[in-house]
Formats: sequence, C-alpha cells, structure tokens
Amino acid sequence: MASTSTSSISLQTSAQKPSFPSNSATTTFHTNLTFPYNPLPFTKFLCVRSSSTSKYYNEVVVDEEMDRIRRLQNGSDIRGVALEGEKGRSVDLTPPAVEAIAESFGEWVINGLEKERGQPVENVKVSLGRDPRISGASLSVAVFSGLARAGCLVFDMGLATTPACFMSTILPPFSYDASIMMTASHLPYTRNGLKFFTKRGGLTSPEVEEICDRAARKYANRLAKVSSVLRVPPSRVDFMSSYSEHLRNIIKERVNHPLYYDTPLKGFQIVVNAGNGSGGFFTWDVLDKLGADTFGSLHLKPDGMFPNHIPNPEDKVAMALTRAAVLENSADLGIVFDTDVDRSGVVDNKGNPINGDKLIALISAIVLKEHPGTTIVTDARTSMALTRFITNRGGHHCLYRVGYRNVIDKGVQLNKDGIETHLMMETSGHGALKENFFLDDGAYMVVKIIIEMVRMKLAGSDEGIGSIINDLEEPKDSVELRMNVVSDPRYAKEKAIEAIETFRQYVEH
Repeated sequence: MASTSTSSISLQTSAQKPSFPSNSATTTFHTNLTFPYNPLPFTKFLCVRSSSTSKYYNEVVVDEEMDRIRRLQNGSDIRGVALEGEKGRSVDLTPPAVEAIAESFGEWVINGLEKERGQPVENVKVSLGRDPRISGASLSVAVFSGLARAGCLVFDMGLATTPACFMSTILPPFSYDASIMMTASHLPYTRNGLKFFTKRGGLTSPEVEEICDRAARKYANRLAKVSSVLRVPPSRVDFMSSYSEHLRNIIKERVNHPLYYDTPLKGFQIVVNAGNGSGGFFTWDVLDKLGADTFGSLHLKPDGMFPNHIPNPEDKVAMALTRAAVLENSADLGIVFDTDVDRSGVVDNKGNPINGDKLIALISAIVLKEHPGTTIVTDARTSMALTRFITNRGGHHCLYRVGYRNVIDKGVQLNKDGIETHLMMETSGHGALKENFFLDDGAYMVVKIIIEMVRMKLAGSDEGIGSIINDLEEPKDSVELRMNVVSDPRYAKEKAIEAIETFRQYVEH
C-alpha cells in the first residue's frame, strides 16, 4: 500500500481546517484536537486516496492474491491448509483457489493435446480421486467446477489412491486424458492438496509452476471468489475395482501357482495397516480374493481424522502396531501404507520392520534377480551399507538429489541415455519401477514383495522375506534431523540451502 505520513496538530477553537494536498499520494492526518471546554482529547482519522494511488493499491492487492496461489505449490504437488485447527496457520487451500487451479490444469491438458495432435480436441476426459480427508467433499466440488469451466468431461472416482489415479489414464476402458488426486499424504487432517497426472506420468515442478501461474492470474482477477455451483454433476465411476483386478492378475500370472492359480495366497496370513487412509481396498479386494488370511489387519476403515496414528510407513507407532499384530497372529507379512498408498513399508514374519534403507535393499535384491546388473537410483540420504549391498549383488548404485520426483526423473533420464535403470527409490518409501510406468506405487511395491514371498515358499524356504536382507549392514546409530526454516515462503528454499552450505563449511573446517 502507498506510504502514509502522520502529523499531530494542536488546534484551538478558532483553528481552520487543514488544507489537503492535491498531489496523488495517499496522506493520513492523525489530528489530536483539544478544545477549551473539553479536557479530554479525541482522535480523528482523515484519509484521501487519489486515482493513481488506487491503481497502485490495486496492483499490490493483485500481487498478494497471486502469491497466495503460487505459495501453494510444493514441488510437483499442491499442498495447503484446508481446515482451521493448526496453530499459527490460516486456511489457504480454499475452494476458490482449488477451482482456479483445477481450471488451469484442465486448460493446460487441452492445450497440450492440441499441440500434440495439431488440431482442436473435444471431450477431454479428466478423473478425480481423493483420500478420506474431511475437507475432500467441498474441495472436490471446486475441482469439478474448475475442470468443467475449462471444458473437460469430469469423472468422479471417489475414494481412491494416488497410483490408481495415474492408472486411470492407462487401463481400458477408462483411459482418461488426465487425472487429479486430492491428498496431503501423511500430513495432518487439516491439510489437503492436489497431485496431477497425464498418460506420461506425474507432472514436473516446472509444469505445476506454469499451472499455478495461470491459476494465480485467474484467482486475482476474478471478481467473485466463490466456487461455482456445478450445473452438471460428474460421472461416478468405479475404477478401484478395475485397479484391484489389475494387481490381482499380476500376482496370479507371475506366481503361476501349480495348484492354486486363482488363489496363490492360500495358506498365507498377511496383516495390513491402512492407517484409516485409502489402503483398505488392498485387504478385501486384492489379498482376500487371492486366498490370503487377513485376520488381525488394522485401521482399514477410512477416517479423515486419522484417529489412531499418522498413516506413514516411517512412523514408529504405525510400525510398532503392525509388528505387534504380525507377532500376535503369527503372520507371514505385515504391510503399512501411507494415506494415499504411494508409499509402503513391511514387517517380516519375525516382526522386523522393513522400511528406509532396508526396504530399498529388499526391493533391490528382488529387482536384481530379475534384471542382473541394473542401476538403482536412490536419494543421497541412503547409507554406504546399502551401496555395498547393491554392488555385492552385481548392481550399480546411483545416489541423487533428495525428493522422490528428482529420484524418479533421474531414473527416467538414465534409461533415455541407454543406462538400464529398473528401480528408483527414496528412503521415505516412494519407489518406482520401470516395468510399472515409472510410477511410485506403494501397492505395487508390496505386490513385488508378495510374489517373491510365495516363490520362496514354493521353493521350500520357510525363512521369510526378511532373510533376503540378512547381510545388510546396519548402522550403529541413525538419526534424521529436520529443521524449520524461518523465512518468507518465497525465499525458504534459498535460505535452507544457505544454512546447509554454512553448516557444511563449518564441519569441513
């Protein structure tokens, strides 16, 4: 806003009114008027704003409005506060903001298809799935409205997973042009967000930035900040059943059980901890139908308040509860999903938690049996012990920047460069496989583990899946430090890099 000047003028009853300047600046007069018959002063504020100042004021407001949208970008995702309840945080992921972002994504998809095909496109189809967060219903209406404004045909998948949203662009008869998943992963119930997909996979950070820039202009210049009412409701579709069938078929075909082809998990007990997120489907629509005993599974009912623990395979409570359930029921395997099932962790039959480096080692061992000599990309937080584990099995270990999208993109680039790379995995549990469209899918990772577990059993081994990583050296101590960066959100990344570099120089010297 324009700068203001403040003056205190003592006047008697005969004082004349102050003369206001005629220039374009905004001037506020703080006048302390004292009259002989009134011993108590009173304060009066007078404000005059010229047309040129109004223009400047409006420009500042527009910039602030646009920044509200841009600050919602979190790498390749959108993240924000959708509900009141967080100390020191106000709601910024509002229905109007979500509508502007969804409309911009729809336009971005349409423009991309038109460039690709060299002609106008019609009937562009976009699906939406969501996790069980309690803000999902109202924000879904905003997404549907925004997509409709962009001219897209909208399909409502209801409760879904992030990997399923991408697969809805691939699997027939759905094969949508694009998809959006509404989730904030393992973050508190007050948060929510958006993840975007086309048939090429998840969007990159620059692509999401482009969409946010477009949305910011829409949001700032739109007179009405109220989400539109849906004129035509979206088409409801049951995609999760098709996705579950897809996973079941992979297990059946790759196990190829000599006696129980359709029920290859007969005789296995598998405990699932869905953390009240979207992962319960894996119990009743995948494992149960393949013959597994899933008694003892935990927190399968979707609940957007997440009352039991953080739905996160890195969470110690989640792993401890799953471990207890595995031991109590003498289960062959325990599975922990995060809220939107793009990450997972497991517990072996002896109750040993397998996440972080251990999970990467387990998946690496399985992949290296299928693709000897392949390169495996991980984030730089992994240990030297993991590197030795991979190289001892004939693989190559490429350490790259932290961030699951960075790790996946590096694997994609290596394959383009002719370097065979079948696994890209981050210590948080995000893991993508070349054979699965470079998609980070927690359920697919578990499918790989289950297939290997059954194969071991058919080969006569009762040691359990954890025996595969018995030779992985464990560090004596491991601590992850997370620091809060006190900064304007626009400069937070820059400040964080500066702090890390300063610390590195201090340690080295």
